[in-house]
Amino acid sequence: MDSIGEGGARRPHSISVVIPVYQGERTLAALLTELEPLMQDVLSPDGHRLRVTEILLVHDNGPDGSAAVLRDLAERYDVVRPLWLSRNFGQHPATLAGMASSGGDWIVTMDEDGQHDPASIPAMLDVAMAARADVVYARPTNRPPHGVLRNIGSRMSKRLLRLSTSGTDATEYQSLRLVLGEVGRSVAAYAGAGVYLDVALSWVAQKVTTCPVELRDEGGRPSGYSVRTLFSHFWRMVLSSGTRALRLVSLLGLVVAVGGLLLAVYFIASSLFWKVDLPPGWPSLMVVLLVCSGAILFSLGVIAEYVGVAVKMAMGRPLYLIVSDPQSGPLGRPVDTSPGSPATRSRRPDEPAAGERALRSTVGNDSSHPVP
Repeated sequence: MDSIGEGGARRPHSISVVIPVYQGERTLAALLTELEPLMQDVLSPDGHRLRVTEILLVHDNGPDGSAAVLRDLAERYDVVRPLWLSRNFGQHPATLAGMASSGGDWIVTMDEDGQHDPASIPAMLDVAMAARADVVYARPTNRPPHGVLRNIGSRMSKRLLRLSTSGTDATEYQSLRLVLGEVGRSVAAYAGAGVYLDVALSWVAQKVTTCPVELRDEGGRPSGYSVRTLFSHFWRMVLSSGTRALRLVSLLGLVVAVGGLLLAVYFIASSLFWKVDLPPGWPSLMVVLLVCSGAILFSLGVIAEYVGVAVKMAMGRPLYLIVSDPQSGPLGRPVDTSPGSPATRSRRPDEPAAGERALRSTVGNDSSHPVP
C-alpha cells in the first residue's frame, strides 16, 4: 500500500511548498523559519502524518535582492530548491512553474510576504482528507490585510465573476492553496498562456473546498500589484472562466428580435382596432431596427461561441485527465494510530474531528465569508 513505508511505519504525506518570489528580500528568511518545524514529521490535529519535503522558491525577477536571499536559503536548508525564470512572467506563471517542478503528494502554494501562516498547512490537510477534496483554499476568517479600496474591488469583481460565468466560484479563490500533487502537476502541464490558475484547477478537480485561516499583515512591504495589473488579473480570470457571457449576447439578440416582432404586432393592432394615429414610417422603422439589431446580436453570439471553442482549445483545457486510484494515493492514506497520536486520544463520541469541524464551518459560511 502507498501508506506503508519501510519497516511497516506509516509514510507521511509529503508536501511540496511553492512560493513565487518577486519582492521577498525582507520576508523570505522569516517565512522559511516558520516552515522549519514542518520539515520534520509532524501530526495534524486529526492524526495525519505530514512533512515538507521540498520548498520551491520561484525567482520571478523582481526589483529587489531576492536572488541573493534564495541562494543563501538554498545553502542553509536542504529542502530549498530555487527555480530561476528567464524574466518576470507574473505570479500565476511562476506558481505553475513551481507546481510543474514539484514531486510531493500535495502541493501548497503560498505568498512570499508572510500573510500566510505555515502553521495552517496541517489543518488544510485535515480538511482535504475529511472531504476527500483535490483542492483546499484558505478561507480568511478576518478582513484581508489590504487597502479598503482593494478589498472592496476584489470582493465585487469576484462576485460579479461568479454570476457571469459557469462552474466558477471565484469567491473561494486564494493564493494559499493545498492541491493534490498529481492534479497540480497535470494542470501545470496543459494550462496554456493567459489561463487563470484557479480556473484551470476547476476544470479537473473533482471536489474543491475551503479551510478557515487567519491572514496576517504583508510584512510591511508594498504590494507588487498596481491598479492596472489587478484589473489585468481580473480580466484574465473572466476570459478563461467560460462562455456564459457569450451566450448572454445571443440571448440579448433573441430578446431584441422578439421584442421587435411583438412591437410590429402592437402597431398593426393599434392601426386596425384602436385607430391610433402614428407618424408615417416611424413604426416600420422601429420594427426594422429592433429585428435587425436582434439578428445581428444573435449572429455575433453564435460566432462568439465558435470563437470560444477555439479559445478553450488554445488555453489547453483537457478533454479528460487520467489519475491514479484515489484509494491508493494520498486521499486513501489512513490516520496515524500510534499511541499518543491525535487519532487515539480520547474524544467525545459526538465531537467531530478538526477537519470535519472546518468543513461544517465552510458549509455554514459558503457565500458570505470575506474575500481578498
